[in-house]
Formats: sequence, C-alpha cells, structure tokens
Amino acid sequence: MNRSEIHDEMEQARLTFHQLVQQTSAQDLRERSNGTRWTNRQLLFHMVFGYLIIRTLMPLVHTLGRLGWSRRFAATLNAARRPFHLINYLGSVGGGQLLTPQTMAHLMDRTIRALQHRLASETDPSLDLTMHFPPAWDPYFQPTMTVLNVYHYGTVHFDHHRRQLSC
Repeated sequence: MNRSEIHDEMEQARLTFHQLVQQTSAQDLRERSNGTRWTNRQLLFHMVFGYLIIRTLMPLVHTLGRLGWSRRFAATLNAARRPFHLINYLGSVGGGQLLTPQTMAHLMDRTIRALQHRLASETDPSLDLTMHFPPAWDPYFQPTMTVLNVYHYGTVHFDHHRRQLSC
C-alpha cells in the first residue's frame, strides 16, 4: 500500500463509522456483538480506540525504529499480554458506556484527521522505519512492521471489528 491509499482507506473508515452511528438504533447498541464479549456500542468504541492507539503509538514507533531497540520492547509486551487483554477489554467497556455514539464519531473525526495530517507530513525514509511488535497482542500485528504498516493497521483493525457488529 502507499500513502495515498492509506489516507483514502482511513477516510472511508471515518465515513463508514458515521453511517454506522446514524443507522444504529438504541436497541442495536445494547445487543451483543458477534464473536466478542462487547455490546455493539462497546465495539464501536473499540473501533475508534484502534485509531487512537495508532495515534499514540506513532512517536514510539518512530523513536524505537530509529534507535533499533524495539525487539526487547516487543518481547516485554508479549510477556504482558494477559494484563493488556484485560485492559483492552475493560477500556472498551468503559469507553463504550461513557461516550455517546455521536461523541465517538466526533472523536473518530479528530483522530483520523490527525493521522491523515501526520501521514501527509511523513518522509519516505520515516515511513520505512521498522519496529518489532508483539504479535500476541493482536492477530494483525506482524513481528516487524514499518511506520506505513502501522498506519494501515488501524483500518485493518477497524474492518475486522466492523464485521463483528451484529447491527
């Protein structure tokens, strides 16, 4: 994938999220999603959360990519996967309960725009920086990912969970 394709896929995810929020009833939001322990509302938050994580991770990916110290970091994260999975679950439960779907859509807008802006300002060498990732945390994490791969990951995560919504 290239920069333009990733920009466009993030924009499509943003628009899709707005459609989901507009079309989903209050009852739909309370129903269980398919294949997760979350309700649809909690899963919607988790879909936004995936992009929030990318936005937060990006400085770390750049730093560790430049320093080449990411292998041990990824191994440590892999070892801490159980607490991560619990925090990931509970964070989405809480976020899904605290934020309205409209607030989630606003947060999605701000996050996607920030990621698109940052992506546009990346240099080709910075997009090629690599960092080791903890594949035990997420099936879409590869053992080594470029900055460009990390930008793409947000939409892969979004699309995966979009298929799990039961509404």
